[in-house]
Amino acid sequence: MSSVGVVIAAGGRGKRLGGKIPKQFLRLDGVSILQRTVEAFASERSVDEIVIASAPEHIRKVERLLAGIGCRKHLTIVPGGKERQDSVWNGMHGFLSTPDIVIVHDAARPLITRKVIRSVIHAARTYGAAVVGVKLNDTIKVEGKKGFYTHTLDRSKLWAVQTPQGFRFDFLLKAHRAARRSRYLGTDEASLVERLKIPVRIVEGDRMNMKITAPTDLKLAGMWLKSNRFKR
Repeated sequence: MSSVGVVIAAGGRGKRLGGKIPKQFLRLDGVSILQRTVEAFASERSVDEIVIASAPEHIRKVERLLAGIGCRKHLTIVPGGKERQDSVWNGMHGFLSTPDIVIVHDAARPLITRKVIRSVIHAARTYGAAVVGVKLNDTIKVEGKKGFYTHTLDRSKLWAVQTPQGFRFDFLLKAHRAARRSRYLGTDEASLVERLKIPVRIVEGDRMNMKITAPTDLKLAGMWLKSNRFKR
């Protein structure tokens, strides 16, 4: 069975939700967002190793925070970069043993489930590249000049892409190298792989797998946890 390594991007610039505490350290129902995210992958048996890319000034805090989770996987913390893409690049070079499959996940998506993790790993092993996403419910229109829209997109073919995203390690390494040579900054890892003309499989995700970017997201995630509707 191919080995699996996980890179968790934990905020290269220490992004905040309008306060002084970086969002990955905020508590969600009594447990930090980062800890919940790491524990989700640490409890998955198919994962062999985890690397966390953290802002350099927060590495000591991350070490203290994760010291008590009892992770049986090999866990490494490396300095993140200026951009998220730089952090993932650093994370890929932090593995003790180079994995066959690398999974990239945002630290600010703490409600990731085992089902989704396993689906992405399976798809990455089968197709070489995979992302998780959900179908869009809203109608999407393309804006033209002066606030008028020009046309409506076909909603049936539109997906909101999330993480985790999974790839053959050699695919993603080659994609990152190509991006660095051309100074290309992508929106996610899949956008880097797409430039190499590698097909990327879409895996059905979970709408609860939200990225915590605003105070309302934190409140909604807490409500899901307390209502017992959320299960790993």
